[in-house]
Amino acid sequence: MPILCHVLIAFGAYLLGSIPTGFLVAKAKGIDIRTMGSGNIGATNAMRVLGKPAGIAVLLMDALKGYAACAFLVSFIFNGLAPHFSGLYQYFHDQPLEIQTRYYVMAGIFAVLGHNYTCWLKFKGGKGIATTAGVYLALAPWSLGIAFVVFIVALLVTRYVSVGSITGAIALVASVWILPPHNIFLGVVTTALAALAIYKHKGNIQRLIAGTENRFGKKTSAKTPTTEVAK
Repeated sequence: MPILCHVLIAFGAYLLGSIPTGFLVAKAKGIDIRTMGSGNIGATNAMRVLGKPAGIAVLLMDALKGYAACAFLVSFIFNGLAPHFSGLYQYFHDQPLEIQTRYYVMAGIFAVLGHNYTCWLKFKGGKGIATTAGVYLALAPWSLGIAFVVFIVALLVTRYVSVGSITGAIALVASVWILPPHNIFLGVVTTALAALAIYKHKGNIQRLIAGTENRFGKKTSAKTPTTEVAK
């Protein structure tokens, strides 16, 4: 059953994370967000292209994907779905805490990978910041709170969402390693997810260096195409 659970949870979390909410919200308005603004399907570009209400909606839905993968999907599959395939009935919350954490973290990883590399858009997706935030709201809310404060401060000081996202990712890693409980597996995975998030911001980093990065609050016209598609 453990192997089956790993497979089902990984697959289910990936599919949940792969829902391209930014693309779908923009498509409902007759816009292909991949050809506008930065070309990204995430909340920042959605807010820039579609406006604040749509951007906030995309942000919340992307975060919900990560939260739901950890808070609901894991126990649903372990308690409700996997036993029908294996014939073994074991309640998830009867498992040791270390085992539960590993399942939660695995679900979070695949939810973020689903968002970043969605199968519905030729494996080109977002940057995973909001989905990662949803994962850590379920797994390490205090660490997420610290990362959020750092994000807000960096955003207010620089007016760049990308700078806030990168510094927030670094703060999340530091707080997970420092704050109890000291789970090495969670710490390693957090470091890897933060590295992935920073890597997904490589285009932003290049624009920051070049001085062409858009500042927060500047709306991009839906009529203005991007030269950069779904990075």
